[in-house]
Amino acid sequence: MAKAAKTKRTAAKRFKITGSGRILHQRVGGQHYMLKKSKRRKRDLKRIVELHPSRERAVKALLPNQ
Repeated sequence: MAKAAKTKRTAAKRFKITGSGRILHQRVGGQHYMLKKSKRRKRDLKRIVELHPSRERAVKALLPNQ
């Protein structure tokens, strides 16, 4: 009997799958070295954005039960 695939917990903390199946994530680079970044850049880094389509298959493999 095959075991069920487990969810990678690190991926579950970083990605959210919407009801329509899109994957959302936080932009990288917004945690430190903030003084040298412009206000506009810091504002854009706060946004939660949709994952690029080329990465979707890899991320969905890490989240089988989502």
